Order: sequence, then C-alpha cells, then structure tokens
Amino acid sequence: MEALIVIDVQNEFSATGKRPVPNHTHAIKAINQQVARFRSEGRPIAWVRHFNLPHESPAFVPGTWGAEFSPGFGPQEGCGKEQEFQKNVYGAFTGSNIGPWLQQLGVDSVMIVGFFTHGCVSTTSREAIMAGLQVTLDFDSTDTCDLKHEVLGQQTADEVKRAALLQLANMGATVVKGR
Repeated sequence: MEALIVIDVQNEFSATGKRPVPNHTHAIKAINQQVARFRSEGRPIAWVRHFNLPHESPAFVPGTWGAEFSPGFGPQEGCGKEQEFQKNVYGAFTGSNIGPWLQQLGVDSVMIVGFFTHGCVSTTSREAIMAGLQVTLDFDSTDTCDLKHEVLGQQTADEVKRAALLQLANMGATVVKGR
C-alpha cells in the first residue's frame, strides 16, 4: 500500500512567511492535487509539521501563523487514515512515530511532497529508503529556496531542487512529474 507524506506545508513557506519559496503557489496546487487523489482513493496521509526549538530562528514557532498548516491543508476527519506528526529536525522519521504508524498500516511505498526539497523532503526520503520503503517524489509537489555560500557559490531554487531530486533518484527514489 502507498501512503502520502506531506512535509511542512506551512505558512512560513508562503510569500509572506519567513522562509518563502519562489514557486510556492505552483507547488501548493500540485500538493493539493496529490492530497485529493490520495483521499479519493482512501489511502493514508501523514501530515508532518515542523517546529523550531526555542534557541533556533524565529520561524516555525509553535502557536504562530507561520507554524500553522497552509490554508486548506492538514488532517481532516472522515477522509480515511490521516495523522499529524510533529518534528524539530529535518527528517520526519527521527523523533516521531511515523515509521511505526506506516508499518501498522502495511505501507510499503510512500510518495513524499512538500518543502524544502533539499532539506526536510530529502532527509525524510533518505530515512524512508533506509526503512525499506519504495519512495516516489512528484517534481511539481516540492520546492525550495535559493542557496548561497561564500566558498561554494550560489544556486537558484530550481537548481537546488533539481540537484536534490537527482541525488534521491541516484539512491533509488522514483521521481515523477504529476501522476
């Protein structure tokens, strides 16, 4: 059985958030389509929400607008097996019970969507691969930010996203465009 893992679809990644992504509107639309598809097929959806620790940046602070799910997102009653998981690290499998929840449901493959492609999506994907799950990523249902480093130079968000997905494909994940 395949489950959908929705990573950090939170207000902080919108244009007015503290971690805006350039293609947010496009990614949100694509994520919403995947959520609607999984719900219509009665498949499990794991909703992962990030909270920063008190000593970290002021983004993703519990109880703030930025830490809330984007409008229309999050678990809904009566839509099958949906559960929220909270994390304060990059990977959803570390420090939460998402792994046992997926096992209990008999899940053997996951589609992972959400934000940042190079951070939490990538880490969760690697954790899922190490847990023996087949991993699929929808190219349109994830996004990230530009990166800049004084020694390494810079990459646009599109380049960062493509590089992260290429690395995951090299590790055995399947990357699709829509589905």
